[in-house]
Amino acid sequence: MPISFLPSYPLSPQLPLPKPRILYSKLTSKPICFSSSYLKPIESRPFRTQLAKIPAQFYPLKKVLVQVGRTESERTDFLVGEDSAEFDLSKQKILSWVYFIGVAGVVAYVLNVAWIDSSTGFGKPFIDAVSSISESPEVVMLILTIIFAIAHSGLASLRDIGEKLIGERAFRVLFAGTAVPLALSTVVYFINHRYDGVQLWQLQGVPAIHELVWFSNFISFFFLYPSTFNLLEVAAVDKPKMHLWETGIMRITRHPQMVGQVIWCVAHTVWIGNSVAVAASVGLIAHHLFGVWNGDRRLAIRHGEAFEVVKARTSVIPFAAILDGRQKLPKDYYKEFLRLPYLTITALTLGAYFAHPLMQAASFRLHW
Repeated sequence: MPISFLPSYPLSPQLPLPKPRILYSKLTSKPICFSSSYLKPIESRPFRTQLAKIPAQFYPLKKVLVQVGRTESERTDFLVGEDSAEFDLSKQKILSWVYFIGVAGVVAYVLNVAWIDSSTGFGKPFIDAVSSISESPEVVMLILTIIFAIAHSGLASLRDIGEKLIGERAFRVLFAGTAVPLALSTVVYFINHRYDGVQLWQLQGVPAIHELVWFSNFISFFFLYPSTFNLLEVAAVDKPKMHLWETGIMRITRHPQMVGQVIWCVAHTVWIGNSVAVAASVGLIAHHLFGVWNGDRRLAIRHGEAFEVVKARTSVIPFAAILDGRQKLPKDYYKEFLRLPYLTITALTLGAYFAHPLMQAASFRLHW
């Protein structure tokens, strides 16, 4: 993507910058001119918002743009990554969402025929093959988790190579076509066998445990799904990108999916209290801990210096960067959550809770 920017004065600290203007093009729909006097673009939107529009791979340009600030805060407190969960309704195309619905329908049909339906799919033979390895539901649960983890993280690690060979959309189809059936098998087996193990403790009758577990599960989904903010990319309607998110939940932890998975696993293990739940939690948590290292490695390769800046002011452990001063929350931080994707997660999480009986009934009918 070609870029051009024309400073009207040399960007040297020894020279005065009365009214430097920087023009860049082909990053947005029209050129934008910035003034150092107020650190605002000529357009009405805030300077910080404009910077967030520039993709992370153009970090060197963003760094040049922000140097026109007059204070240290103005020069350092700007988004290097992208503004997560941003959803501009005016930019949505009806046709794209029609395609999304069509793709979702086709995927559901193919998944049913090729994997779920016992008369035509491979799901039941796959579960039977893994179950033949051991009579222990704990071992089978752990093996299913390991198989999913290898496929998921393995393909994620090959993303750069795969996208160069077959393109972003085709690789997304390959990735989803492999990971989704394996994830479905693992989830269904867990639902069907979650009470088959050795009971280690029984806390379901303890006062307030249900409410604590429910609240923990609810919170976990705000961490679990930050990478699905752009559903059009998930379905490969839009070209998938490896985003470097920096706002919203990412200010709390750089790896929200890992944190969300740990919360989910701990909550379910406390509630169920048996060896199958422990086996599932051990496998899932280990997979996501590996994902912390692997995710940082992949982002460093893709985004370079921009990722190192984001890494320096975020943390893996929740709130750690905030507590030690590396992450400064905006005064209106809560607004980063008052967005349609987060509201959608809220609705889907509540819906999933009330749909638990339906999910369990559907799983039992599969006899996996």
